[in-house]
Amino acid sequence: MIKNSSISLSGELAIAIAALVLFIPAQLYPLVTINLFGVPFSTTVTSGSVVLLDTFPFVGTLVIFCVAIAPLLYLLTILASHFSLFIRNATALRYSTKILKYIRHWVMVDVFLVSLAVGCFKVRDFAEVSPDAGLLSFVLLQILTAVLLSRVSPKRYWDAFVQSNEAREESNEVKGEEETLTACKLCGLTQHSDHEHCIRCGTKTEHRVFQSIQKTWASLLAAVVFIFPANFYPISILLTNGKRLEDTIFSGVASLIKQGMYGIAIIIFTASIIVPVAKIICLAYILLCIHFKVESGRKLRMKLYRFVKWIGKWSMMDLCVIAIMVSLIDRGNLLDFTPGPGAIAFGLVVVLTMIAAESLDSRLIWDKYEQR
Repeated sequence: MIKNSSISLSGELAIAIAALVLFIPAQLYPLVTINLFGVPFSTTVTSGSVVLLDTFPFVGTLVIFCVAIAPLLYLLTILASHFSLFIRNATALRYSTKILKYIRHWVMVDVFLVSLAVGCFKVRDFAEVSPDAGLLSFVLLQILTAVLLSRVSPKRYWDAFVQSNEAREESNEVKGEEETLTACKLCGLTQHSDHEHCIRCGTKTEHRVFQSIQKTWASLLAAVVFIFPANFYPISILLTNGKRLEDTIFSGVASLIKQGMYGIAIIIFTASIIVPVAKIICLAYILLCIHFKVESGRKLRMKLYRFVKWIGKWSMMDLCVIAIMVSLIDRGNLLDFTPGPGAIAFGLVVVLTMIAAESLDSRLIWDKYEQR
């Protein structure tokens, strides 16, 4: 897919620059404005998250990182990778491509955009919602970011990097038993496992990631612990006309169904309940199969692993909706919206399941158990 990509590296650079230009108005200008009791309120990407920093710093910081810091860092790192190629600096390219590899899963512009639509639907019954100046820039930013996420790969940069004669010769003629070969986790080069560092990018080579299973189990079990308070404690609290309305994830979905918002209810139910539980079950299944040396169904487990890594970020939708609602509904007036304690636990579940997926060395799925 990478070699046959219709977009060249120079094309990716142009898209990244265009995305950076759009990033400024997308982040600074209001996305939508609501008219609440005759008073206009608007929201930018991070306005609600900034408010949350005072009372729920973990939730606020997590949303800001995923919708502002991570996308900006991703785009800047693409530029840094191209600059490293231009000056032919392997060390700089190694650091920039490492950042690209790990930051891409935390770029959640698309999640926030869907969350914005959900938040607007939730307030439309008591407020008039209208698009604002930054919305078009944010939509275009999402389109360009999606293109980059589907195309940009550390391997592409290293394939384009001018290799030394020694590296080129060995990488083109690498032969040997399967047990004597290893693939670099960063640049993808297959080489003999007796090299302490990759002969192309210089990254430390490991036949298997050290304590991958233990790290994955630790993160996964911690997520299991937090998923119960995440679902049974209130995730949002609405104060209206002196009444305090607390909603868990389940009661929030039920409330949306009662209001006839079936589509929104399905989206929230899927992102906030089905996805976190499915991630935990899939990862536990993969880990148990590795532990008990199950050889059948490897392709299925690999598909499940890729699915878990792809779907993981969508659990952030509920927290993004909370941040949007906080910014749209003025605090201290007739309506006051604030997160509940369940939001913290839910944020921990999202982070821990994503860390668990990143910690698992997928090569363990394909190990020849009879030779271990």
